[in-house]
Amino acid sequence: MNLRSLLLDDIAAWVVANGFEPYRSAQIAGWLYNRDLVPVAAMHTLPAPLRAGLERDFDCLPPRIAHRSDSSDGTTKLLVGMSDDKVVESVIIPRDERRTLCISSQVGCALDCSFCATATLGLQRNLEAGEIVSQVLAARAVAAPWPLTNYVFMGMGEPLANYDRLMRAISIMTARWGFGISPRRITVSTVGLVPQLERLARETSVHIAVSLVAVRDELRDRLMPVNRRYPLDRLIGACRDLPIPRRKRITFEYVLLDGINDAVADADGLVALLVGLRVKVNLIPFNPFEGSGYRRPPDDKVRSFHERLLSAGLQANVRRSRGDDIRAACGQLAAQAT
Repeated sequence: MNLRSLLLDDIAAWVVANGFEPYRSAQIAGWLYNRDLVPVAAMHTLPAPLRAGLERDFDCLPPRIAHRSDSSDGTTKLLVGMSDDKVVESVIIPRDERRTLCISSQVGCALDCSFCATATLGLQRNLEAGEIVSQVLAARAVAAPWPLTNYVFMGMGEPLANYDRLMRAISIMTARWGFGISPRRITVSTVGLVPQLERLARETSVHIAVSLVAVRDELRDRLMPVNRRYPLDRLIGACRDLPIPRRKRITFEYVLLDGINDAVADADGLVALLVGLRVKVNLIPFNPFEGSGYRRPPDDKVRSFHERLLSAGLQANVRRSRGDDIRAACGQLAAQAT
């Protein structure tokens, strides 16, 4: 197991089983989650035999930043290398006083959404929980002295297809002995894996975002093949039944593709589909990547679509692309140095 995948109970059990003092578990957790990324050999408050035992029993190599790209708009993309030389991308997005980290959960993705560059990689493997939380540690070091304020699982991969490791990572991120991040500052985005979505809502209090992209099954089947397994009626029905607190909303993400899903009729269909739900809609004009075959809609079409939603009473925003000059914008992540 990756060393930074350990929960405090795991650490405590290992410490006792290996004959060390119980208080050492808190020391280890402090090094793992509340300090900068360092090798085990540099954890100088731990005795040498304990460090040797950790290196013997666990994968202790921290991820490395293989490449850093900085956008003209202040966005930073990190190409993070894992111990097996696989790479994923994390993106730091500054806006006013906020700094949001976009986190990857898989190397590649198996769900084949046609508007997403990550799909071109296929699924290479799931990330371990420690590889997920290490992206946070790496990004914190890069962002310093500015703190990260928000965390979104909207990077490479489908988070809910790596559910158990995702949940372990969220446990570490939110625990007082871990990063101590409020669940209100974490958002998990999904294409709509309904059983896992229902579990996520029951088992956590993080924010939920659902990638919708189309309001007709025929079109969503083509754009997002997962819709053939969980069609719109089942997905939206599940969203209606989620135990969402009254003060919270489900976010629906809608990528606008020129001439595909950006007509007034599509906007009206979106309103009808979401009627009665407490929702926020993020409109995302398509961010192009090589070979996609799609185009970004003109600004006037984006504006008309947005105004149609607003006039119907939906809370809706147009998400401004960030980092598209370094291929770091939504839908452009494909483990490429830029």
